[in-house]
Amino acid sequence: MRLDLRDFAEICKENIMDNARKINLIRKSMEKQGVSAYVIPRTDEYLGEYIPANAERLEWLTGFTGSAGLAIVTLEHAVVMSDGRYTIQLEAEVDGDIYERANSQEVTISDWLEGHLKEGDMVGYDAKLHTPAEIKLLTDKNINLKAVPNLIDMVWQDQPDAPMTDVTLFPEDIAGVSASDKIATLQETLKNEGADAVLLTMSDSVAWLLNIRGNDIPFIPVCLSYLLVPRDGKVQWFVNDKKITDEVRDALSAVVDFCAEDKIEEVLKNQKSKIWLDEKRTPIYFKNILEQSGAEILNKEDPCLMPRACKNASEIKAMKTAHIRDGVAVTKFLKWFDGNGVGQDELSVEAKLEEFRAHAPEFKQPSFSTIAGFGANGAIVHYRANEKTNKTIENGNLLLLDSGAQYLDGTTDITRTIAVGDVCDDMKVKNTLVLKGHIALASAVFKKGTLGKEIDVLARQYLREQGLDFGHGTGHGVGCYLSVHEEAASISPRGERALEKGMILSNEPGYYEEGAYGIRIENLVLVKEHDAEHLCFETITLAPLDDSLIVEDMLSDEEKTWFSEYHARVNETLEQYL
Repeated sequence: MRLDLRDFAEICKENIMDNARKINLIRKSMEKQGVSAYVIPRTDEYLGEYIPANAERLEWLTGFTGSAGLAIVTLEHAVVMSDGRYTIQLEAEVDGDIYERANSQEVTISDWLEGHLKEGDMVGYDAKLHTPAEIKLLTDKNINLKAVPNLIDMVWQDQPDAPMTDVTLFPEDIAGVSASDKIATLQETLKNEGADAVLLTMSDSVAWLLNIRGNDIPFIPVCLSYLLVPRDGKVQWFVNDKKITDEVRDALSAVVDFCAEDKIEEVLKNQKSKIWLDEKRTPIYFKNILEQSGAEILNKEDPCLMPRACKNASEIKAMKTAHIRDGVAVTKFLKWFDGNGVGQDELSVEAKLEEFRAHAPEFKQPSFSTIAGFGANGAIVHYRANEKTNKTIENGNLLLLDSGAQYLDGTTDITRTIAVGDVCDDMKVKNTLVLKGHIALASAVFKKGTLGKEIDVLARQYLREQGLDFGHGTGHGVGCYLSVHEEAASISPRGERALEKGMILSNEPGYYEEGAYGIRIENLVLVKEHDAEHLCFETITLAPLDDSLIVEDMLSDEEKTWFSEYHARVNETLEQYL
């Protein structure tokens, strides 16, 4: 249901809606729904990091394009919140005359609401866009909540259609295990846990379990859909039938019942048994339906999370092959940039790098929006160039180039910091401090069971000795032709999960001088056994680092050896393709 067109016309003249008019539309809707505040998260009904165009509600309302954040609108105030990665971006993109800007690591949602609500005020939210865990944080603070229809959808007149793309099969020789065997293993887990079924709502879990891929959202090859896996029999896949090709149907029909996606509510309403649900990753909308039907909820982590994080031998082999291919493309780009970079701009650099990657027939798309930040733009951690911000590449500063690719056999993520002409000594010193941290983590040997947060300090130690640091995690998980930000493990101050054999993570310390330049060095590393009691990392990214940015006297003999051996391996592996 949308607003009456007469209401719309009162506020929107000539179909041009600036931020003030948009927020007034939301406030009119809030009054009709009987709520004094409304929360707009940057997510979709599948709670993914990357979302389709029709779910970019936060950007539509506020102009903020970051990959994490939310807005809260009351009848008199409004705020846009995101974490420390986006502080500069919030200032640049969000209208300060309409919205406050807040760091969500310093001010929580409940803190802000408590400061802007009166006793008895009701806060509206879309139950399909919030998890039970998120809602509990608010109810524990005695904030009154009311599930309401999505108020953005009610007023967004030219909202794009939901994506509709074909599903494809992921080759079993790369997956290493058939879909039927994965389902059988999961069903055995359900029996062991005493659950009658599990509801999977994470798109990459569905893709991993069924050995399928899709193209519904930018950067991550998934099909937006849900899956109900019983302890016995076929799984129920709630997916738009138009996405399913005959090849996919024939391959999966023995283990899958294909159900219309709008049938999920009807099916869940008939569940009376014990249903496994990950309350940190599933919309509360589904929990509410199940509880109203009389089902018992087993709140446990998505059972596909760890199996897909710990790659098997076939997936590891494929990922290494993809990284050789990517290394060739990046190295060719670096050679091109060395002779042609000055006079280019951030957007042309981004396009040229994608052009080199696209020479490979296995290339499908970037794995995220390329960050090509020159000079001061490089200090914006998750910067994305556009026509307004696009800088020309000139001598005397740094280009921070963070990019990745989705190939049919693997996902890559690499950052190189490139000196353009002669740069100042301060840049070289800071880059060397970052490199020392990168080498320390890459060389680490650690006990099995070590948490990500326990080795995060290795990447920060040399910066911290100088009173410096960086405001993002050091490493995130990476999928095998799946999500470039796989959440099962991380290397960060908040990394509470133990690292395990087969995980692939990033190693990306950095330093950012606001208004001047940014530095980041990123390779992907594979967790492997060192001995019976210890694990270590194998760097699988293969591309040169800029040795003109290194203060050699700051490196120990061991660090110099690592640097030399890494480049020897890069040369040995890639030279036959160059």
